[in-house]
Amino acid sequence: MSVGAGLTGGGSSLFSGFRVLGLYSNHVPHALRFHKKHREFYVATAVGKCFHTYNVNRLGIVAVSNSLPDDITCLAADRMLVFAATGKVISAFARNKEVVMRYQGHRQEVRLLLPLGDQLISADSGGDVIVWDVQGGDIYLQLQFDPSSFDVSAIMHPSTYLNKVLLGCSQGALQLWNIKTSKLLFTFPGWSAGVTAMQQSPAVDVVGIGMATGRIVIHNIRLDETLMSFTQDWGPVCSLTFRTDGPPIMASCSPQGHIAFWDLERRQVVTQQTHAHRTAIAAATFLHGEPLLVTNGADNAIKIWIFDQDGCGARLLRSRQGHSAPPTTIDHHGNDGKNILSAGQDGTLQSFSTVHERFNKNLGHGSINKKKEQKKKGLLYEELRLPAITAFSSATARQSDWDGIVACHRGRLAATTWNYQRCTMGAHKLKPPTDISHRDSIATAVSITSCGNFAVVGLSCGRVDVYNLQSGLHRGCYGDDEKAHNGVVRGVATDTLNQLTLTAGSDRMLKFWRFKTRKQEEQLKLNAAPASMKLHRDSGMLALALDDFTLLAVDIETRRVVRKFAGHHGCINDMTFSPDGRWLITVAMDCTISTWDLPSGCLVDCFLVATAPVCVSLSPTGDFLATAHIDSLGIFLWTNKSLCGPVGLRPLPADYQPVVEMLPGVAMEEVQQEVMSAEDDEDAYESADQLGAYLVTLSLLPESRWKSLLHLDVIKRRNKPVAPPAAPSAAPFFLPTLPGLTPRFTSPATAQQETQSKVLSWGSLSQRSEFSSELEAALQSGSFDRPICLLKHCGPAALSVELTSLSDGGEDNTILLAFIQMIDSMFASGRDFDLAHAYLALFLKLHLRSLSQDSVAVAALLRLSSRLEVGWAELQASFDQSLCLLSYVKSALL
Repeated sequence: MSVGAGLTGGGSSLFSGFRVLGLYSNHVPHALRFHKKHREFYVATAVGKCFHTYNVNRLGIVAVSNSLPDDITCLAADRMLVFAATGKVISAFARNKEVVMRYQGHRQEVRLLLPLGDQLISADSGGDVIVWDVQGGDIYLQLQFDPSSFDVSAIMHPSTYLNKVLLGCSQGALQLWNIKTSKLLFTFPGWSAGVTAMQQSPAVDVVGIGMATGRIVIHNIRLDETLMSFTQDWGPVCSLTFRTDGPPIMASCSPQGHIAFWDLERRQVVTQQTHAHRTAIAAATFLHGEPLLVTNGADNAIKIWIFDQDGCGARLLRSRQGHSAPPTTIDHHGNDGKNILSAGQDGTLQSFSTVHERFNKNLGHGSINKKKEQKKKGLLYEELRLPAITAFSSATARQSDWDGIVACHRGRLAATTWNYQRCTMGAHKLKPPTDISHRDSIATAVSITSCGNFAVVGLSCGRVDVYNLQSGLHRGCYGDDEKAHNGVVRGVATDTLNQLTLTAGSDRMLKFWRFKTRKQEEQLKLNAAPASMKLHRDSGMLALALDDFTLLAVDIETRRVVRKFAGHHGCINDMTFSPDGRWLITVAMDCTISTWDLPSGCLVDCFLVATAPVCVSLSPTGDFLATAHIDSLGIFLWTNKSLCGPVGLRPLPADYQPVVEMLPGVAMEEVQQEVMSAEDDEDAYESADQLGAYLVTLSLLPESRWKSLLHLDVIKRRNKPVAPPAAPSAAPFFLPTLPGLTPRFTSPATAQQETQSKVLSWGSLSQRSEFSSELEAALQSGSFDRPICLLKHCGPAALSVELTSLSDGGEDNTILLAFIQMIDSMFASGRDFDLAHAYLALFLKLHLRSLSQDSVAVAALLRLSSRLEVGWAELQASFDQSLCLLSYVKSALL
């Protein structure tokens, strides 16, 4: 692979971007909106060039917006739209996804947005404040301020003040403007400190003002009177918000991530929520009428706090948070490929699910002393935390019994254990017995055996130790003089059966040890010092990344170098094997992700990314490739195209020049240049009626609608109720008599015989049903869609009546022939295959006797029978071929 001019690829032929995990929020304040129809609050947070929308009830993601050309600098929302500013342009999103309007007119970067009815107010860093017509996109009013004297830093609409806007500046003054008449109504001199936040209080005319000095002023803007004043000791006020559900509580946020809650009646702080976020809190908002507080910060976290404790204290109700610093190493946990363990520079160990965010886990920070950290005996919050994890290994074999994760920390000798199921740090710290020789050493490499009982830890002094994970006890070390290498141990690994232990060190040696006796069997001299090592246990292939940017593949059975790859132009950061051991995927500082084919020894796929990848992991199922990049907080997933269809992989030429692939989830597709209207809906995909000439389609109707048509008489007899005993008929008051001299009573039989029936025969009132009429019309037009649709809406009993009445038209069999043609058209199209068979079976049961006497009908039935036999023979051949192929695959796997 050459960086010079040469062949240019068309991107990756093996991987395509899917989505990004672990991104939830950044430094941009969130936007909160209430959906009247859903009766639910939604919060929108910016993530790079797009924003995510979450419901507050579960903090589940409901929408991801389309990407914008640049990163979002501020967000705002009203009842219908979400407004996002990128540079000088403001975009309006409908349905939390698509851009329906763009507002262009600012000359500097937009940093403040405020929706106000049918208008949108925006302020930029150059001093321009523009009032937009939301529907038309026209400029309604434009105000210009001199940033040296009035640099707009906060904007707010006072409640009940019609067409009024309150502007605050970094110089400390406030101005009240009427945006309809473009008049300055009043100027507040301020309090000699820059305004950083303004918020309307539940009381009319009263506004909370936060300043850069940490001072908070509760001011009545109608009387220009300061009601009370507070001061927080944590620096500038990032955000202010008031409770509206009863208690007079105000919350103020700081750049250190702390939140203070003030009682406005007693005029004092009632409680503090320290370290609510690891970085500055971007915004905090109380939900209207509810004891819930929504916060987000630059630490990539969204949190919901609930006030259900005594003393107006808050506790964390639910949260979505990822790494607040870029990940350092990632690896799939388990054999299902659904969970990715990630260690970040923020010192946390987290698990991200590729299925759904609700399965994410946060294993927390490593602690030097858990008991002291819980009590915090006069120590700072960060002093008891362990530094970032540099390497870890996990196993699922015995994770239900004891800790299944072992991690090495930056600058620390002891390796820590973690429990995945309990989501906590384990009780053991794995370090060698006390010795002066390795007191300044640090743990550099770790590996857990496949059985999950032992952990092998390599140190910077060249020592390699074995520990029991159940007890945490030291079980021995490798080497005669308690040193396995004469340099830093760069990698350790054990085989599947715990027979061999492999170690690689900066002394350019690869050594093979017996796991049980810890005796060296063989060693290989390398051309350069290894930077990292990766073992594929199933195939017995060991990959080594050397400091000279080359790769070696070693067969641990023959203990020989079988492949050597060269082509990277930067330090190889990480590598991973495919599940079958055929591919070796590497990432390097030259911003390339390369796939090497071990059987052929060739580079088969290579592509560039915008930022250098630092770690990579391919799932055990081979469906997703996960990568983490420099200065990026997320984990990016790439789909394996070879699992979806045939992919032709060929050796890449020596002068192949890779093409840059966009990172998934950040800028997967270009933003459409045309502006879509709010009424335009997305193009919905409509499936074809029939996929092929030799395929059939079922009707998807319930089986009860067609499966019991041939057994309706049996069902009726079975469901016929037993008649209850009839009561004797009462004698009438006036008994009927016969005419004559002698009085005689009339018998009931005689009365019934003489009484004429008033029920007319069916033939005198016979009338064709709608189905019969449509069937006769379809015979003329040739389209039987309408009668078929009518039959689909009929139940079994109604369907039997419809088919029975087809023979009531007299001796002419025209309707019966039309029904046969309808069934023939259903078989020819291949649609409603189950219904056609059921209808035909019931039809022949009812009318076969009369049809057998008509030569034309018999000929039509013979044609239908031949079509049915040919169609079924084609289906039978397809079934046999599929069953044969399935049997072959099963036998090959066994």
